[in-house]
Parts: sequence; C-alpha cells; structure tokens
Amino acid sequence: MKKKPAKRRLFGTDGVRGVANQEPMTSEMALKLGRAIAKVLYESQPSESSGRMAPASFARQNGANDKHRFKILIGKDTRLSGYMLETALASGIVSMGADVLLVGPMPTPGVAFLTRSMRADAGVVISASHNPYQDNGIKFFSWDGFKLPDEVEARMEEIIFSGEIETSRPTAGAIGKAFRISDAVGRYNVFLKNSFPRNLTLEGLKIVVDCGHGAAYKVVPEVLSELGAQILPIGVLPDGENINRRCGALYPETAREVLLHEKADFAVALDGDADRAVFIDETGEILDGDHILAICALDMQEKGILKGNGVVATVMSNLGLDIAMKKAGLEVVRAQVGDRYVVEKMVAGNYNLGGEQSGHILFLDHNSTGDGAITCLQMLALMVEKRKRLSELHSVMKRLPQVLVNVNVKERKDFSHMPKVTEKIAEIERALAGRGRVLVRYSGTELLARVMIEGEDQKKIRAMADDIASEIRAEVGK
Repeated sequence: MKKKPAKRRLFGTDGVRGVANQEPMTSEMALKLGRAIAKVLYESQPSESSGRMAPASFARQNGANDKHRFKILIGKDTRLSGYMLETALASGIVSMGADVLLVGPMPTPGVAFLTRSMRADAGVVISASHNPYQDNGIKFFSWDGFKLPDEVEARMEEIIFSGEIETSRPTAGAIGKAFRISDAVGRYNVFLKNSFPRNLTLEGLKIVVDCGHGAAYKVVPEVLSELGAQILPIGVLPDGENINRRCGALYPETAREVLLHEKADFAVALDGDADRAVFIDETGEILDGDHILAICALDMQEKGILKGNGVVATVMSNLGLDIAMKKAGLEVVRAQVGDRYVVEKMVAGNYNLGGEQSGHILFLDHNSTGDGAITCLQMLALMVEKRKRLSELHSVMKRLPQVLVNVNVKERKDFSHMPKVTEKIAEIERALAGRGRVLVRYSGTELLARVMIEGEDQKKIRAMADDIASEIRAEVGK
C-alpha cells in the first residue's frame, strides 16, 4: 500500500504561495528556501539514476570525482515584491556555495526552458501566477524543466523546519556567485518561434494579445509580430501593482472587448506568469482549456502524432470533452487538479497532450510545463494550416452546462468532518441520478473551496451549487 504523504507545511499544488511579506512568503523564508534547494542538490548522489521522480536525485548527475559547481536559475513575474524575494532567494543559494543565474521577468515556461537550455541544475520562479499583486509565490523546477517531485519538496520542508540547514556555511571562495543573464528574453523568443512550422506565417491576421501586465509582456507580442501578425497589445505596461488586474486569463472580457471593437481575428489572454492561455474567437466567444484540448487532440490524431491514444485532463474538465474524445476513439485520463499532476500522468502513460480547463495546456513535445505562448502558437498554426477561423474549429466539442462556485474559507477543514456539507452533497447527487456530477474540493493555491456541478439544466445546477456553498460557508466561511 502506498504510504500517505505527510501534511505539507509550506508547499501547495504549485510551490509556496501567500501574501507577500507575510508568513510564509517572507524574505526570511525565501532565503531558507534558497538554502534548502541548494542543499538537496548537494545531497544528490552520483550513483543514483537520473530522473525526476526519485527524491534527492533530480540534479544533473556527475562523475564521482567531478567537482561540479551547482547553478540555479531564477526568474520572476512583474510583482513589486519580486525584488524582495529574488534578492533573498539568491542570497540563500549563494550562501550554500551554489551560483545563481538571474533572468528577470520571464514566463514560468520560459524558466523551465532556460533551465534546460543553460544546463542549470534547478530553476526557480517567483510568481503567484493568476493571483493579485499582493500575493507572491516560489516554485521550483529540476534540471530537466519538470516541477520538483513531491518527495523533494517534502525533503526541503524537512531541511527548513529541522534546523539542519544551519550547519552548512561555506566560506571564502566556496561562496557562490550571482550572474545576470541579459539575453534571456531573446533566447526564449527563438525557442518559441522554433515551435511554429517554418512554412507558415501569421501575415494577414489581426491578433489581440493580453499579457495581463505579467511576465510575458515583452516576449509574446514580439514573437507574434515577428511571425507576421498585426498585434493589438494590451496588458503590456506592468507597474508592479497591476498584474492580473481586470486583464489577462482571468478577465478575458477585456481582450474580448478590444477584439470586437477592432474586428480582430483572434485574441489570447495570458495570466501573470503566462503558463495558461484563454482564447477568444472572432465572434467574441471565449474558449477554455477543454476546447483547446479537444481541437488539438483531433488535429494531432489526424496527423498521426498524438501519443497514448488520448489526452490527460483533470477532474474539473467538462464531460463534453469526454464525449468529443470518445467519438474520435480517444480516451480522457483524469488527474487531480494541478498541472504537475497532469504531467505525472502524461509521463507515466506516454501522452504528449494534456491540460486543465483553466488554460494550462501541455505539449510535452515542445515544453515540460504549461506554456501559454506555445499553446497560442499551436492554435494559430492549426488555424493557418486548415485555413479556418477559430469559431469553425471549436464546434468539435459541445460543453455540458457546468457551474463553479468559489467560497472564501478560513481553513481547509476536511469535508468528511462537516456532516451538513456531506449530507447536502449526497442529496444533490441523488437528485442528479447519474445525469451529472458534483465535485467539491479546496484550491491548492488560495483559501477557497470550489463547488463544481455539471448537469442538464443550468438553473437547477446553479441552485444546487449555491446550496452546497451555503453549507460550506456556514462551517468554515470567512
């Protein structure tokens, strides 16, 4: 029987996250995390096989006598608190004798790429993704650009809270150095363009690009423009406090308004660290990750390049995706919410396409994590190749009515310990009688309970979701 993992004290589903300058997202904790990532690198044993799943073996392997100097690459989004956390994190790393490569504002998938490309031993992203600017977060990648396995994150927590980290204090020339990489955006730009078919251009397309005042504010408009598109950029003036503010992937209505006003062909809205993308077709219809998965899966199947005979989605994905895939003879494998868990299922089952309804789409043939820019380029290439507008492509999937209600909570109390909540869920499941489903879970990155219901009648499932939300609010709401 698989051992149940210990309850986490720092790491959630996507690194460590919280309000900047409050526990745990303080400069002091950033310094400790920097020391901890360096320590687990030093714990890597040359005799261990290389791979991302085993703890303490995620670093690039070296010969027994090789005096390798570890390098850790750090990128961030555009939040004001990024300066504070970047400095502390780098200080912690160099204090352990490892070197730091600073790339500045860079999308999360860009950090994953650069970590691999620059042969770094690990990568770090300072970002709270789609959260408001007051929050921030720190997440880690191993040398191969995949997020750290749970076991390594657990080991980092152990190092921090046991105090064992205090004994490692290299001196003199053994202290690490920090280097600023000035051409990081250019390197990622070339990587992105290489993912786009060389025989295609975007000439003649008018595209709205909403970067949410986040990490992609330079690179994505630049790439699309260099490929020939006419760009209408919004969300490209970060000031440290406006990231995700009524723009980007959580507010695609902003890009939609510009698209309709300017009669553009296509719009893409990215979140703060540009690992997710939401699209708007030329009629103004907003498409989420489920639609993108369906369109791309069928295209890749047609080309004979879809691996695993299906896609990996999450428990939140719409049943309409299952129906669309089933019609094509493809399967949908479901993972728990979080792109790291999608990746794990993809690697285990040899799938090359997966993602989340939120817009994290993973093309493992191109990058090792969700990449909003790669997703955008793949969609545009598909449109150009087929000479079809996005509105013509998304008819491959019909969404079933789905409602998602978020409840602000003060703690993540086990739902099984709240009888009124479990009774209400059971009552609604009986009412749905197999013609829908109920999913209640806590967010891994925010203090939110999420109530999702699918069914045949939009009004009825809305009322059902509100009923469950009311019971949760009465127990743990704030």
